[in-house]
Amino acid sequence: MSGVQEQLEIKFRLTDGSDIGPKTFPAATSVATLKESILAQWPKEKENGPRTVKDVKLISAGKILENNRTVGDCKSPLCDIPGGVTTMHVIVQPPHLEKGMLFSEAPKNRF
Repeated sequence: MSGVQEQLEIKFRLTDGSDIGPKTFPAATSVATLKESILAQWPKEKENGPRTVKDVKLISAGKILENNRTVGDCKSPLCDIPGGVTTMHVIVQPPHLEKGMLFSEAPKNRF
């Protein structure tokens, strides 16, 4: 099967349990490209969505995926099930504190 590029079917599980996908990607697709796809398909009704690729962390088979790796590099043995869909978990980084604000100055919950 030379000349035929391996394809992987991936769905992205959001923290509320909903999914984006599944969608098919070539094994040579970078993790950064997956994150761009997530940004483009992010449900508009969800609050606190990611704004940039840097706001998104992808986890597959218990490992945080690095932007410069490909889907094929990150494939786990669990992905070898014929016709199987790989689930990647999506974590959105919380917004950073305002520049110059010390942690001790951040708002605190009061009882």
